[in-house]
Amino acid sequence: MLPPLLGRPIRVEVRASLGRNLAAASIPRRIILLDAEVLALRGDFERILVHEIFHFVWKRLPNATRWEWEQLLRSEYTRTAAGELGWSAEWRKLKLNPSDVRGRTRAWRRYTCESFCDSAAWLFSGLRSHDEFTLEGSHRRTRRAWFKASFPASTSVPI
Repeated sequence: MLPPLLGRPIRVEVRASLGRNLAAASIPRRIILLDAEVLALRGDFERILVHEIFHFVWKRLPNATRWEWEQLLRSEYTRTAAGELGWSAEWRKLKLNPSDVRGRTRAWRRYTCESFCDSAAWLFSGLRSHDEFTLEGSHRRTRRAWFKASFPASTSVPI
């Protein structure tokens, strides 16, 4: 279940087409755009909407929390963990090389954000399985524990 969200409203609009993207978020404008195709994809509406909401959460996380997430992903990367919890993170992960991870390049930072949002979507969208949930079970358990520790059920999540 999605944790309570705390912050100004976020407008959600459905558009006939967003081109090659199914969704987009503008944090400064506080808007999420969804391609109308998303409404027809069974289970994907919730997953994609939660992913986009968590872009707002990522922006408001303290740096220390983001760095903890990066450390978790760095550990997975060094252990060559295959798969991800969404295509937006997976294609970025597949393009990474060790120098991206060591140097915290833009590619690495974009991957960490997308992985965070895909992980939140996996955890909070209510879907038990999906073709894009390819990360091994042990890494899923680690991510679930990280989210549980970082976002206790009794606290609101800033957006």
